Amino acid sequence: MSRRVPRFRAPLALVLGATLTAPLALTAPAAAATGQYTVTALKFTVRAGEGSCTVDADLYRPAGVDRAHPAPAVVATNGFGGSKSDGSTDVIGKSFAERGYVSLVYSGLGFGRSGCPISLDDPTLDGVAASGLVDFLGGRRAADDGTKADYITLDAPGDPRVGMVGGSYGGAVQLATAAVDHRLDALVPMITWNDLAYSLDPNNAVGSGAVPGSFKWQWANGFYLIGEGQPLLEPNLDPSRINSMACLHFVTKACDTIRTLNSGRYPAKRTAELLAYARSVSPVSYLGRVKAPTLLVQGQADSLFNLNEATATYRTLKDQGTPTKMIWQSWGHSGGMSDPASGELNLGQGNLESSYVGRRVLAWFDRHLRKNPVDTGPAFAYYRDWITDPDRTYATADRVPALSRTLYLSGDGKLVDNRHEVRRGSRTYTNWLVPTSHSESSLAGLIGLPDPEPYDTPGTHLAWTGEPLARTTDVVGAPRATLRVSSPGAERTQHSGDAADRLVLFAKLYDIAPDGTRTLVHRLVAPVRVPDVRRSFTVTLPGIVHRYEKGHRLRFVIAASDDAYFGNRGIKPVTVVSAPQDTGVLRLPVIG
Repeated sequence: MSRRVPRFRAPLALVLGATLTAPLALTAPAAAATGQYTVTALKFTVRAGEGSCTVDADLYRPAGVDRAHPAPAVVATNGFGGSKSDGSTDVIGKSFAERGYVSLVYSGLGFGRSGCPISLDDPTLDGVAASGLVDFLGGRRAADDGTKADYITLDAPGDPRVGMVGGSYGGAVQLATAAVDHRLDALVPMITWNDLAYSLDPNNAVGSGAVPGSFKWQWANGFYLIGEGQPLLEPNLDPSRINSMACLHFVTKACDTIRTLNSGRYPAKRTAELLAYARSVSPVSYLGRVKAPTLLVQGQADSLFNLNEATATYRTLKDQGTPTKMIWQSWGHSGGMSDPASGELNLGQGNLESSYVGRRVLAWFDRHLRKNPVDTGPAFAYYRDWITDPDRTYATADRVPALSRTLYLSGDGKLVDNRHEVRRGSRTYTNWLVPTSHSESSLAGLIGLPDPEPYDTPGTHLAWTGEPLARTTDVVGAPRATLRVSSPGAERTQHSGDAADRLVLFAKLYDIAPDGTRTLVHRLVAPVRVPDVRRSFTVTLPGIVHRYEKGHRLRFVIAASDDAYFGNRGIKPVTVVSAPQDTGVLRLPVIG
């Protein structure tokens, strides 16, 4: 059975899709979407690095809002490849204006009719540019045509009461802006990244440090082509968007990074530079400066920015005392964006009051922008696709569940729950020079093709399968596996000076039904470039929310390749040896 995939532009341009209602009875804090408003197109010349460029924006002003009756503001921008006029960004402006907020939506740098090259939500460029719009809302400056906004609620002269909302590329820019401008009062970043180095070149080995990962070539090159193809999407581009013939519409370091990743080589000095650049434009490098209350919303169906990214951001913000809560909704870049599950948040339908995530967003802004003492919900909530009652699809908790169940990798291919049941044995797989495993076709939606079911070619992977489950088992969070492998070929080359010579493998967890049907949950895998094959290593798998029904079996797999990623250079046979006191361990965050 093939999965249905969204059109490619939808993931890049954030089609805000849906969330189901939960046990928490949040009362919608704002009036229903019946308010009238006016829309004014504006241009702003903003500072961006050493130069400046023009930002194209629309200002939504609710009826009755004036200097004597000010209102707080909500700012939003587009996902990658979109603009202020795409469906979701435009709907954000309308939705919040109808609920009494002044809305300012704009095309991000390098998109729509805004100038400057695409700079990957760099806080020194995109963040500073957005801060210039906050200046407008605070009365410190006018738009290029002289328009002023003297009807925004102020916390102090020049300091407007303002929040930001949006997803993907329009999510990270919120954190980038908050890092350079502490006037922001509330953020709602959806389905966005923590670390672009992990997003595009993930290494799921814990403590891998400077060891690069496995290039996510389909997603990364899709973004690159969308960016460089902007003249086809937006004729008469602002000349300030042109960088050079070698790198048309991105900043130079972004082009250098994608070219290095596509080369399949990781020379030490160049790799350190590209990792440093990718992280410099990522929240992981500047979250310490983010103080605005943040409601993180991440998608379970997302192989681009998985749940681990939001979890990393959430933990960092909480640890430093920034007010933070997190929701794991159903849809993400890999599914459900253009056709969300019934009852999920879908801003294209304007269902804020009737969806769980929508009510949480309204409550967040009501609390932090209108200063009403409303309940903003629990610290953590997650969507459960096995619940059919729309009033119970979200479960809540005061923290992300911890690892609570341990299984062992036996030498006979079994997954057992007692170390004493581990059988001695060794098994070997060998990679081919072409990919032999499939998890997803990230770009299938670009050409409207179905995506084949995941598979692993015999002889190129190892699997450990548990006994049929005696009871229903719910896994919520990121499983971890500790492994030790033997690969003499990789051991000989791992210190060659090029990290591409290190061993690569892919860890994943299947659900096996009684009839043998296999489900790779949301098609998620954990690429690993092994830091040192002479030592054991721990792998953090992507977070999931999944129910293993009674009678189903868990299957843990390590595969030699995955066709959505770059893999091994050369043939590198891998052997896994198991013994009762020295074997691989799989730990799961099981609840209930």
